[in-house]
Amino acid sequence: MAADGSTIPLASTTDFPMRFLPEDHVADRPLWAWLTVAFAGCVAPAGALVMTHDPRAAGTIIAIGMMGAGMIAAASAGRFAVGVIVALLAGAGLMLLARALGLPALHAPAGAALAAVVASVSFAARGSLFARSAAARGWWIAVAVVAGEAAVLLTAAVMPGAWPGWVLALLPAQWATLALQAALTGTGAQVASIAMLALGGTAAATLLVAHLWPRRWPYLIMFTTWLALSALVWERWSAAL
Repeated sequence: MAADGSTIPLASTTDFPMRFLPEDHVADRPLWAWLTVAFAGCVAPAGALVMTHDPRAAGTIIAIGMMGAGMIAAASAGRFAVGVIVALLAGAGLMLLARALGLPALHAPAGAALAAVVASVSFAARGSLFARSAAARGWWIAVAVVAGEAAVLLTAAVMPGAWPGWVLALLPAQWATLALQAALTGTGAQVASIAMLALGGTAAATLLVAHLWPRRWPYLIMFTTWLALSALVWERWSAAL
């Protein structure tokens, strides 16, 4: 008999692992979170495109913008689909801006669309995992990850050789850069397919971890997948350099 006199038995909290719904993961400071999404996904990369006017930098800037928009949005909303949509919108807007600033016509429009979709899914998957693992503060982790990867890629762009190539090959943002740059300008086309495979593979592994949370063993699958795909990207990329 329950404590309130009811004859309906109460469910035990130990009967099954606690599973959080996405709605439990909205950002603790939603206004700041979404302002950060706008800055990282739109304002900062748009400003970078305006200042550089360099087609060779477009892939990096668009990839960083999509990462900031998709990852932080997914972590802020606690919704994978929101991250994908926001990343795609950011990518489309930045590509249009790049064209308006003088970027030549897309080398492979279908390839650009496919690369944008795969990259958006990958970035949003990581954001949704942060929402699952850190709840309302997951977007803070997303901001830190975006800032770290962006700093590495921008440093490498400004000072070639500052980072070893194998370090860059570990970063999903670099994978997205390789895939997008190939579609935008045709540069490094032989690496684009393996970069998109890496983005898709890590997205699947990350979504598995998020789905099975709070179980921790899937992290082993995710990290193993990430390292293996990073090695494949580096092997193909280093051969193409």
